[in-house]
Amino acid sequence: MTIRVLIADDQELVRTGFQMILDAQPDMEVVAAVADGAEAVAEARRLRPDVCLLDIRMPKLDGLEVTRLLAGPGVESPLRVVIVTTFDLDEYVYGALRAGATGFLLKDSGPTLLIEAVKAAADGEALVSPSVTVRLLQHLAKPRRVASTPNDPLTDRELDVVRLVARGRTNQEVAAELFVSLSTVKTHLGSIQAKLRVRNRVEIAAWAWESGVVS
Repeated sequence: MTIRVLIADDQELVRTGFQMILDAQPDMEVVAAVADGAEAVAEARRLRPDVCLLDIRMPKLDGLEVTRLLAGPGVESPLRVVIVTTFDLDEYVYGALRAGATGFLLKDSGPTLLIEAVKAAADGEALVSPSVTVRLLQHLAKPRRVASTPNDPLTDRELDVVRLVARGRTNQEVAAELFVSLSTVKTHLGSIQAKLRVRNRVEIAAWAWESGVVS
């Protein structure tokens, strides 16, 4: 099964480089490479790619607004968005994750992580790499927001899952560390999302850092 990817970045060198890397993969195809946010929205809605790779800073519409339009609350059949970022844009990244992005990577991460990010997004996994996840989440977890308190408190086991998710663990790694089955982890994640009123594991991780569950 081929993963169809849209790339949106105002730097031609970045677009070309990403496209060369992804098109070289036997199971990936870049279906569009655009230079501004408005064209990204139009092409994404027309082509319905499996994954959209979006830069933050783009002409016409920035990555945050594009994310909201393609994957935000209330969007019917939301697309999977991966934000391409640098650390100095942490506020934008946080907003993009809240707007519906399912993952992120750093522009200088290299080909391997780019490919992993696309595959993770296509598989519905939000966090790409533990090292990148932890460093970025720590960076944007400065105490400037108040985390919401769930009406139905999380159980001790659910908190264990939350802590591991916030540290970038995959479902398989969570299962191994807690000595439970993969289906049990998925059940816990579903319950956690419902209690916290969040849509994906990125928001679970963000809540964990905000609330002080991890630090």
